[in-house]
Amino acid sequence: MHNHPFVSEAHEGKPWFEWCVAIIVVLSGIVAAFGYTTAATVLISVTAIITGSIRLILREKSPWKVRSVAFDSFIGICLGIGLLVTYFSF
Repeated sequence: MHNHPFVSEAHEGKPWFEWCVAIIVVLSGIVAAFGYTTAATVLISVTAIITGSIRLILREKSPWKVRSVAFDSFIGICLGIGLLVTYFSF
């Protein structure tokens, strides 16, 4: 009975932090719509790297939680680096 997966918000990230990330994503879209794609890409990349790093450093106390610490950190940091490498390789 105690081995079931948690589905409650109490074991997930903090809504205020998730809203901050959502606002940054929207701002990035607006910046890109005005033609500043480099700035928009850097904004998303830096946000991903920061969220991944926060998860890695703060572990279970992190306000950013999706899955495990390893998954969240790897996806965030690698997404940020990958976006930058892909964007600037063209």
